[in-house]
Amino acid sequence: MKVSLQPSLITQYPELKIGIIHYTKFVVTQSPQMLKGRMQLYQENLFLELQDSPVTQRDGIAEWRKLWKTLGADPNRYRHSAESLMRRISKQNYLIPLHSAVDLNNFFSLQYESPIGLYDTAYLQGDIEMALGNEETGYEGLNGRFNTLKNILYSRDAEGAFGSPFVDSIRTAVTENTTDALHIFYLRPSLTEDEANQLLATAGKMFNQIHGGDYQCALLTKTNPTKDVFS
Repeated sequence: MKVSLQPSLITQYPELKIGIIHYTKFVVTQSPQMLKGRMQLYQENLFLELQDSPVTQRDGIAEWRKLWKTLGADPNRYRHSAESLMRRISKQNYLIPLHSAVDLNNFFSLQYESPIGLYDTAYLQGDIEMALGNEETGYEGLNGRFNTLKNILYSRDAEGAFGSPFVDSIRTAVTENTTDALHIFYLRPSLTEDEANQLLATAGKMFNQIHGGDYQCALLTKTNPTKDVFS
C-alpha cells in the first residue's frame, strides 16, 4: 500500500513536505500521568506566551496560513487544526485528555505548530493520495458536521476523502481499540529535508515509548512523491 502526493499538487506548491509514520501493534490507553502533566504545563506556558503575541504571528501558524492562501482557501474561514488548537489555548480553554494517541497527536501539533492527523488503518482501503479538494470533496468530520474541502489539501483512499489539515473524518478516527495507524504530518514548508526527517524520528520514538509496537517513517517531497509505508 502506497502513499503519494498528487502530481498537480507538487507543481502548484513544490515546497510541500508531508511526513508519514506508520505504527503497528501498539496499544492505546488513557494518557499516562507523564503525558498529561507535560501537556498541561505546555499549554499553560503557551497561554502566557500568546498574551504578548497573536497566534497568527507564530512561525508555523503563519506558514500554514500562507500555504492555505496559495492553494486557494481562506485561512480566516477555514483555520488549519494547529491554529484552531492554539486559539483555544490563547483563551485558556485547555484541551481535555481523551486517550494517549489523540493527546499525543495534539501535543505534537502544538509543539511543531503544524496540522497533524492520526488515522486508524483498519478503515483505510487501497493506496492513499494527498490531493487538492474541489466542490465535491468532503466528509463527516470530528467537528460534528459535513465539511467541504474545496481548495484544501486532503487525503483520500479507495473509499474517498478521510483527512485534511482542516478537520479529520469520523470514518478513520483513532480509538482505544486501534492497533495500527497512519500519522500524517503536514510539515512546515520551510523545513529542510534533514529537519523534517529528524522531526519524524523524534515524534515516532516518543509515540513508540508510550504505546509500544513498531513504526516506520517516510517523507514525501517533490523529488520523492511516493512511498510504500505498509511494507
